[in-house]
Amino acid sequence: MRMPRMLRQLMHRRIVMVSALVLLVIAILAIGAPLFASIDPNDTAVLQRLKAPSAEHLLGTDELGRDLYSRIVHGARYSLAIAALTALGAVIAGTVLGLMAGFFRRLDAPLMRVVDAMMSFPDILLAIALVAILGPSLINTVLALVLVYTPRVARVVRASTLVVRELLFVEAVRALGVRTSRILWRHILPNLMSPILVQVSFIFAYAILAEAGLSFLGVGVPPEIPTWGTMVAGSQQYAHQAFWVVLFPGLAIIFTALSLQLLGDGVRDLLDPKLKKTS
Repeated sequence: MRMPRMLRQLMHRRIVMVSALVLLVIAILAIGAPLFASIDPNDTAVLQRLKAPSAEHLLGTDELGRDLYSRIVHGARYSLAIAALTALGAVIAGTVLGLMAGFFRRLDAPLMRVVDAMMSFPDILLAIALVAILGPSLINTVLALVLVYTPRVARVVRASTLVVRELLFVEAVRALGVRTSRILWRHILPNLMSPILVQVSFIFAYAILAEAGLSFLGVGVPPEIPTWGTMVAGSQQYAHQAFWVVLFPGLAIIFTALSLQLLGDGVRDLLDPKLKKTS
């Protein structure tokens, strides 16, 4: 399916277009954070602590008097960056593992046993264990989440590779003596892009939720980095006095993750005729 045609079909799906628009607005705010939120997100003003939303502070202030709107806008940079790096790393590693397991029969069993072992643990528990081993930091949080979500991608890629490997055109190029590396990257991988693209959107959403969960538990990104998760974690004890300190960062997490999930569902339904829905 050509990309312009796919985009036209996506544009006819209202829920997908709304989700894409929400994500576009969030991305623009994150990229242009200094323009849209000129107040330093770490500037404290104790006399202004826990102020309700007003013309001066659109979303109110937190327990240290920091402008919540500015922190959410600037925090979008960190939250989206963590999710994007996680999705990229997991897709690259998972695709390599899935290709190797699906194409080389001798590697299938040992690689998949490792993948099955990792997937036997709940995502959040495995992430907590990995961060505890690596130490709490932004980079280590990304590494832990990459390790958590790589098996998901590997499973999907392996299943698709097993199917594509048996197709006639692959058998033909193998009979012609084409190098294995060229077969993998030039003939098999392009036919796996549809499930890989869907996995990117889902893992992006999962990573945002996982980072928030780790930060909420105090084992993820350090508190001084204003991610949406650290905002909720740091302000939870003041929620009964000022509900907005957890409401607005929580809504940012929910809307972003939900929009990514809906966009991923739309792309999956469009690329898979068996799941295609009528608008």
